[in-house]
Amino acid sequence: MGQEPRTLPPSPNWYCTRCSDAVPGGLFGFAARTSVFLVRVGPGAGTTPGTPAFRVIGELVGHTERVSGFTFSHHPGQYNLCATSSDDGTVKIWDVETKTVVTEHALHQHTISALHWSPRVKDLIVSGDEKGIVFCYWFNRNDSQHLFIEPRTIFCLTCSPHHEDLVAIGYKDGIVVIIDISKKGEVIHRLRGHDDEIHSIAWCPLPGEDCLSINQEENSEEPEIPNGKLIAQTPVTKGCYLATGSKDQTIRIWSCSRGRGVMVLKLPFLKRRGGGVDPTVKERLWLTLYWPRDQPTQLVSSCFGGELLLWDLTQSWRRKYTLFSTSSEGQNHSRIVFNLCPLQTEDNKHLLLSTSMDRDVKCWDLATLECCWTLPSLGGFAYSLAFSPVDVGCLAIGVGDGMIRVWNTLSIKNNYDVKNFWQGVKSKVTALCWHPNKEGCLAFGTDDGKVGLYDTYSSKPPQISSTYHKKTVYTLAWGPPVPPMSLGGEGDRPSLTLYSCGGEGIVLQHNPWKLSGEAFDINKLIRDTNSFKYKLPVHTEISWKADGKIMALGNEDGSIEIFQVPNLRLICTIQQHHKLVNTISWHHDHGSQPELSYLMASGSNNAVIYVHNLRTVLESNPEAPVTITEPYRTLSGHTAKITSLAWSPHHDGRLVSASYDGTAQVWDILREEPLYNFRGHRGRLLCVAWSPLDPDCIYSGADDFCVYKWLTSMQVHSRPPQGKKSIELEKKRLSQPKPKAKKKKKPTFRVPVKQESFDGNEEEGIKENSGPVENGVSDQEGEEEAQEPESPFSKEPVISTPVSSGFEKSKVTINNKVTLPKKEPPKEKPEALIKKRKARSMLPLSTSLDHRSKEELHHDCLVLATAKHCRELNEDVSADLEERFHLGLFTDRATLYRMIETEGKGHLENGHPELFHQLMLWKGDLKGVLQTAAERGELTDNLVAMAPVAGYHVWLWAVEAFAKQLCFQDQYVKAASHLLSIHKVYEAVELLKSNHFYREAIAVAKARLRPEDPVLKDLYLTWGTILERDGHYAIAAKCYLGATSPYDAAKVLAKKGDAASLKTAAELAAIVGEDELSASLALRCAQELLLAKNWVGAQEALQLHESLQSQRLVFCLLELLCRHLEEKQLPEGKGFSSYHAWATGTEGPFVQRVTEVWKSIFNLDTPEQYQAVFQKLQNVQYPSATNNTPSKQLLLHICHDLTLAVLSQQVASWDEAVQALLRAVIRSYDSGNFTIMQEVYSAFLPDGCDYLRDKLGQTDHQSPAIPAFKSLEAFFIYGRLYEIWWSLSSPCPESSDSARAGHGRTLSVEQLDSARAEETDPEAAPQPELTEESKRVLSACKELFSEKHASLQNSRRTVAEVQETLAEMIRQHQKSQLCKSTANGPDKNEPEQEEDLASPQSHKEEKNEMVSLPELTKRLTEANKRMADFPESIKTWPFPDVLECCLVLLHIGSQYPGCVTQEMQQQAQELLQKYSNTKAYKRHCQTFCT
Repeated sequence: MGQEPRTLPPSPNWYCTRCSDAVPGGLFGFAARTSVFLVRVGPGAGTTPGTPAFRVIGELVGHTERVSGFTFSHHPGQYNLCATSSDDGTVKIWDVETKTVVTEHALHQHTISALHWSPRVKDLIVSGDEKGIVFCYWFNRNDSQHLFIEPRTIFCLTCSPHHEDLVAIGYKDGIVVIIDISKKGEVIHRLRGHDDEIHSIAWCPLPGEDCLSINQEENSEEPEIPNGKLIAQTPVTKGCYLATGSKDQTIRIWSCSRGRGVMVLKLPFLKRRGGGVDPTVKERLWLTLYWPRDQPTQLVSSCFGGELLLWDLTQSWRRKYTLFSTSSEGQNHSRIVFNLCPLQTEDNKHLLLSTSMDRDVKCWDLATLECCWTLPSLGGFAYSLAFSPVDVGCLAIGVGDGMIRVWNTLSIKNNYDVKNFWQGVKSKVTALCWHPNKEGCLAFGTDDGKVGLYDTYSSKPPQISSTYHKKTVYTLAWGPPVPPMSLGGEGDRPSLTLYSCGGEGIVLQHNPWKLSGEAFDINKLIRDTNSFKYKLPVHTEISWKADGKIMALGNEDGSIEIFQVPNLRLICTIQQHHKLVNTISWHHDHGSQPELSYLMASGSNNAVIYVHNLRTVLESNPEAPVTITEPYRTLSGHTAKITSLAWSPHHDGRLVSASYDGTAQVWDILREEPLYNFRGHRGRLLCVAWSPLDPDCIYSGADDFCVYKWLTSMQVHSRPPQGKKSIELEKKRLSQPKPKAKKKKKPTFRVPVKQESFDGNEEEGIKENSGPVENGVSDQEGEEEAQEPESPFSKEPVISTPVSSGFEKSKVTINNKVTLPKKEPPKEKPEALIKKRKARSMLPLSTSLDHRSKEELHHDCLVLATAKHCRELNEDVSADLEERFHLGLFTDRATLYRMIETEGKGHLENGHPELFHQLMLWKGDLKGVLQTAAERGELTDNLVAMAPVAGYHVWLWAVEAFAKQLCFQDQYVKAASHLLSIHKVYEAVELLKSNHFYREAIAVAKARLRPEDPVLKDLYLTWGTILERDGHYAIAAKCYLGATSPYDAAKVLAKKGDAASLKTAAELAAIVGEDELSASLALRCAQELLLAKNWVGAQEALQLHESLQSQRLVFCLLELLCRHLEEKQLPEGKGFSSYHAWATGTEGPFVQRVTEVWKSIFNLDTPEQYQAVFQKLQNVQYPSATNNTPSKQLLLHICHDLTLAVLSQQVASWDEAVQALLRAVIRSYDSGNFTIMQEVYSAFLPDGCDYLRDKLGQTDHQSPAIPAFKSLEAFFIYGRLYEIWWSLSSPCPESSDSARAGHGRTLSVEQLDSARAEETDPEAAPQPELTEESKRVLSACKELFSEKHASLQNSRRTVAEVQETLAEMIRQHQKSQLCKSTANGPDKNEPEQEEDLASPQSHKEEKNEMVSLPELTKRLTEANKRMADFPESIKTWPFPDVLECCLVLLHIGSQYPGCVTQEMQQQAQELLQKYSNTKAYKRHCQTFCT
């Protein structure tokens, strides 16, 4: 496996006549989406010997829409220049060496469809567009020429390689013209013969017409008269052949001297080979050509199914061709080929590169016609990455183009050994998960909710689960079966079942043995086991701990729940994130520290990653669920949501995260430190995976259609970009294609809950199903894309802008029409006329027939008389009566009915159905009227009001029919009102609910149904869920209260996370009796206010709940301490504004002030009260501090311990007081904050530790607090020791302050170095005088010389050093194995060189002593044994570093003789000599002890 980065790029754009090109020397480029990817081919690619010689080397970024054309300059000396055309209307000229734009033009007003760099003129680029306009652009002189030859769509154009003024243009309707650009685009020839799109034009590489022995008379198919104009045989037109390929399935060779076709090649129908194609997808033919420069008698063309043909043109009467790649099966493209371009490498190999609809770029050797290599590509977002735990190095990639890729990253012969799986997928692949121990078993989930299982070693279609999710599948995980699936015997059930989490918030358990059976929703088991009464949260993520005993569920409200098998008992809930959880990852359990397997990292729609250590909770196995609100580690740095997390399998506590900010970040968890930041993607990252074999290698996928393999060691950045850099990344990302509003189909709005977490606004679906423009960006049968309103980078505004502006324009025009009449004074006459016009005649046809000529009226009278008085009517009279229907008014009823029918038809034809209805009512046919009106959708309120006349059942039917009609007219509320009129309450409520009229539905249900009816509760909950999703938390809370779910109401109010929302939520929870929730929310509110520096507000929030009385004391002490620090002008106290009045008094010792405030403000007086508060606070545990713990958080945790100390003092529990005080000191020491440590001592032990010693009583050696007291005293002396040293070395007080402020845990040893460097001759420097106090402290330093602690610390250092060495050895071993596995790889000296580079600081030592593995194991065992022998009392409490103290004392002694007694110096030297066998102290020991 080569140690170099790799790229899986986006697919080359489809249906473009020239969007890939190559130049001699081995540089190939292809257009993909909005950019051009560059590939170095041949020896210059610098790939590992034995692997294909090509490498993706970069990208040309600048266009904002699909790139439709790409062409290199083929002039020696400027091979570095190329041109692109794009749907954004620009043509850009680039320098590929700098990857920047040299110049550009936007002359075209319409979509550019063809582009070519003239092979004869160095600076001429010719482009054509869909409206038939051609632009010639000379970029050196920035000059252009506009030519309009034909009003037809240009499909392709090619400049002549023999004459600088000739250009051949092919049109959509099959016409080909040759024009002369020097004569303003005059048409030299018009070549007719094709009858469909021209896809490719190739000039014969040799001038003249002698290269082909074509019979000049032959060509039965062509007319005798040449097409186009009869032109004199000028040297320009004389002598050259031209080949064209068309969608009509023919290739035609044309003679330029005669302007007519001389040969027709019909494409053969070949049997499809390989068969790796979805048979349901219909594809068009695309016929592209390449005429080899050194073989003018041969022509390469594409064919129907992706095959390439080499035509022999020597014998024109025989259609002879050779197929590419006849020897090896499956090497051909499986779908149509779009572009062919030749490439001559540095070692003079002649290659041909092809791009195809199958998303592969293939390279062919023209000497053998065999495929040299294939570069696969992606046609959609890279949603998911998963390495197989069994077949190591097999990386599965879930892609939005409906295919799964399986990449064998360890393949030696082929860097891009990728298999495609498309059968049965048919949708975006959003989730993947390999079976932990079954080879080739890959589970996948899709955008449309499908879950399936692939066997990647067989060609069978996948098994699909019969239970679908309603929305996108977010996550898949293999875990042990839980009831009901686990209830069978051992052989009746699988050892592992498949869990899937979908966008609707449900987790399903599938049986892999029987996917056709029903999958089970685990919510039922969770509800039954834990007897929950409230609504279960919407699940968005599932993750199993490596041992399969614990399951974590992430939820939409940001909470994470931890469940225990077998019955999913809830152990604890983590309330840390306040937004939807996107990803949860458990630490692996095969590291050198097994306790790290309890670490769980999680990321959400917030940019912060939290790591929790669940060891204590899981080992204590609590009876009731615990709530955790403090993280073990917090990783801040990303600026957008976190989409994926992965732990390194090679390191302890190393994590990589993927984020919407466009970067991937590697973190050291234990130190809360960012290590490496990868910024190679141009989009939002969706997934990340650590290579299982190479500790330095990570794979990441994003919505830029790319998967990158990158090395941490090659990254120049260590943390994500902030400020300007992230804005630049944003711009880079927004330069991706934007869907065009005018071409876009009306988007189908799906709004999955977690969709905002990673789908965003995917441009995979920017397409239409017609026309060649569709697939610049993606697959024609790709995906319809839902627009996501919540997505932070949603392109939805881009879509809606043109629409809304259109509406505004139409509104303006309407207003103009409306306001025009207002300018004239109102006239009454026209209004009267209008009223008269409205009173329409009911029988207009009869009336008009009665106003005919006198003769006609007389004839009417005769016909009527005959009809009335003749017994039998003859035929003539009957015919007359038929014609004169208006006489029905005067004859019998049947004729009258006929008259009414005729009049009615007339009304309907003239658009007056209401008059027709009235006529039918006159006739007495009310039922008929209603039926006709219902069929035509013309029922009205009046008709329905009359319906009861026809009977009760007719009325019911009419009202229902009218309600349906109103629904078609989008009048849902009116429809519901009509349904209510016939007592169909449930139907009315359902109608309103299904059309999102929740407010109206609730009003109806509440007014008409019983209060306990479940429909009402369901309405509240459904509306609440939708409001919650849309961010209307307050109204959602009202809904939950209406549904008697107050717990959910409080939770949703708290979701926004700001102080006001949290306070309201806490008050609400208190009112409804949810005390535990109320307390946790009030505490969160107080912490938020603390961050906002609002002390008064924080205390008010804590007042909301009685159980938080203890926290009020902590906050009170914190406020007094901050005030105290502010008075001393220390940076830790700055920034707080609104103090309470009681915090301003400064008289008396600090502890006394604290207890007085507690007594006066909080009424805390009796020992019983103190004891009760102490018990409550003692149950709250905070994680240990690190260098990166924020100062506000650190101060809160320290004050918690100090509160416990003060409370213990008040009830004279001195053991507890000492331990609590020590915990506060250790917390400040661990965080590297020396200032706080000293302030704690000065405030709580102003007179030193003697007071506490007296209280503990020296005689009582059995007290458990004696070791703690010893540590406390030691830290006190340690702090004073440093203060003495700084006061001696810097008489200027400012420098000592700065030294204090900057003091960290590891500073002291380095400080000694710098101090020794500055040391001057002690005699020359004036000797500072020591105060009595300082002398007393120096003599007390004997307490620091604890032999036991020195020995324990030495053993711990040895263990850490050995573990570090072992880890380094394992890394080196893995590297050497990887080098060996690369066949004929780099020479054997390389691993050793790497090993030398690994630790430069211990360079010499490693050369001297290469320690063997047994020796290391022996050291580790001995150190562990020594540590086991120490009493627990010593191991429990930390102690200042004994050797560090020895070094500081010796340093003071050497710099200021007489300050330190000889006896103490000797004791310090002895300790150093005895215990300084680790690297950190060896050098210093040699300095002082020689």
